[in-house]
Amino acid sequence: MAGATRFACVIFLTALACSCAQEQPAVVTTEPNIAPVDYKAQILAYLRTYLNDPTGVRGAAIAEPELRNIPGTSVQRYMVCLRFNAKNTGGKYEGSRDRMVAFLAGRLDTLVAAPKEQCANANWQPFPELEKLKR
Repeated sequence: MAGATRFACVIFLTALACSCAQEQPAVVTTEPNIAPVDYKAQILAYLRTYLNDPTGVRGAAIAEPELRNIPGTSVQRYMVCLRFNAKNTGGKYEGSRDRMVAFLAGRLDTLVAAPKEQCANANWQPFPELEKLKR
């Protein structure tokens, strides 16, 4: 009986120790300004759901990611200037507009209308992948 009691005691103490030991939550520190590697693919995936009609986009152009200040702040993020002419809900083209895409830790975070001066000196490159976008 002593062996069985000792075994039960070991099991009880092991279970008690396991229930008291709690894993500490992993502390994740992510650098906010990691350059986005697959920024075009992220933008295309976002626009596929963001646009009312992602087909038939015209005049698509994009600039390389650039570390910039968020307007009105001293906070920097990687941003991409984006220009395109898409259809509205009625199927008519809205006209070409500039947008800013902000990235946080290498991932698309925000897409907003770009203030005029924000993309004025952008090095525009054709973005045919956006013009070929499907639903």
